[in-house]
Amino acid sequence: MPHRILVVDDEQIIRDSISFILKKEGYTIEEAANGKLAFDKVSEQAFDVVITDIEMPVMKGIELLERVMQVSPQTIVLVITAYGSLETAIAALRAGASDYILKPLEFDELLIKMKRLLEARALTVENQLLRREIQREFDASPIVGKSPAMKRVFDTITTVAGTGSTVLVTGKSGTGKELVARAIHYNSTRRERPFVAINCGAIPESLIESELFGHKRGSFTGAVADKIGYFKAAEGGTLFLDEVSEMPINLQVKLLRAIEQREIIPVGMSTPLGIDTRFIASTNRDLQKEVEAGRFREDLYYRLNVVEIHLPPLSERKEDIPLLIEHFIVKYRAELRKGVKGVDSEVMRLLLTHTWRGEVRELSNIIERAVIFCKNDFVALGDLPEFFRNTSRSDFPDDNKPLQQAMNELERTYIERVLRKHTFDKEQTAAVLGISLPTLYRRIKELGIPQE
Repeated sequence: MPHRILVVDDEQIIRDSISFILKKEGYTIEEAANGKLAFDKVSEQAFDVVITDIEMPVMKGIELLERVMQVSPQTIVLVITAYGSLETAIAALRAGASDYILKPLEFDELLIKMKRLLEARALTVENQLLRREIQREFDASPIVGKSPAMKRVFDTITTVAGTGSTVLVTGKSGTGKELVARAIHYNSTRRERPFVAINCGAIPESLIESELFGHKRGSFTGAVADKIGYFKAAEGGTLFLDEVSEMPINLQVKLLRAIEQREIIPVGMSTPLGIDTRFIASTNRDLQKEVEAGRFREDLYYRLNVVEIHLPPLSERKEDIPLLIEHFIVKYRAELRKGVKGVDSEVMRLLLTHTWRGEVRELSNIIERAVIFCKNDFVALGDLPEFFRNTSRSDFPDDNKPLQQAMNELERTYIERVLRKHTFDKEQTAAVLGISLPTLYRRIKELGIPQE
């Protein structure tokens, strides 16, 4: 998105000249004839840069600079001063200005300084984000799956990515909700700006407001410097609120305001700051039940749930398990520098029939462990954790059938076994299998399983 620049000068010809040059470079420009008008604009919306003259009526450039630094410390301020007023320029730098330019203006010099200052600010924000990224492992791989349920997920991502709409990603822990959020971001027009992911349940309640909205120096004990917060760190990009259901109820109203009004109020400040951020949230809980229990605001729920993307559990997309196994074999083979080519048929059977309570994350961990211990070309039973080795082998089909046919036979055998164990009670069986009742009825019909 183009950078927003505010040009402030009491001389119309200077404003017009600067605006003309900057617009040709693709910047979005607004103008103000004095410091007071400029400050009103800064108070209402966010600007990347303010270019201001020093000597102006109503409010001088130095006073404007000081006020801008109070309400929007991340904004770059470039001051214009006469050649004989270098002392004023130095005073402006001490007050927080990023640089100065002398009259008469050299437009090439202005453009060079603009580019350098914006690149420096972008690098500062990027470094802040990288420090967070290196503290955790991130799987930047594409989402894997060919099942009908996952095809619906892919279609929705493609449809919603190009919009600015808020998205709610739902599903059990470990199903890959953050990967969906990143896929939306990197397929959107915001791909060149930051993607900031925060876990709302991992930040102490006493710090979450400051972490999200930022704070002013001295606003509380320990606030030794201004902090921009994650909302402003994601400026122009996407903010991913992971496990949003864990956000304290008292902060939910501030989140709602941020989404609806596109503005935030940092701790210790009274003037709101404009934001340009896309919101994607995720949860592993039923937010409607959380609303009914009074733990989540109903108005916030509807504001977040403009578009919902539900990630199905592995129990509802078993045909994706071989693809995921292959994907993780390739991933960890490269990372661990091993020569593993795949898994043998016995291991494939066990992985297909296993109940993946930890979903894709658990499968990833199992494959990583297996690759570590594997000493041959293919992962064998002995490379798996102990509880896999105790699984019965008696119902494994012969080795001369296509993979999909073998998978269907294994699934049919397992579902029928659970049905018989629970005297063909469909609700109990669906609960044990971890699938919905309609999904169970569909698989019974497709696989030809007797119902009594």
